[in-house]
Amino acid sequence: MSENWIKVYTTGDAFAAEVLKQGLTEAGIPAVTINKQLAAYNFGEVTVLVNKSDFDKAIEYIVQNQID
Repeated sequence: MSENWIKVYTTGDAFAAEVLKQGLTEAGIPAVTINKQLAAYNFGEVTVLVNKSDFDKAIEYIVQNQID
């Protein structure tokens, strides 16, 4: 993946990561998820990435929506 993407959120909950990604996208902040979980066990982490230029907006979105 390009070095222009930066991590804004990591979780063990794949559904929560997808909800956040969708919310960021709807707010005009392109986002992607990288799922590093073992499929059979749902063990591991899912990371949400945004473009470096959108990092501040993404963090503000996360804080405003009280995403843990």
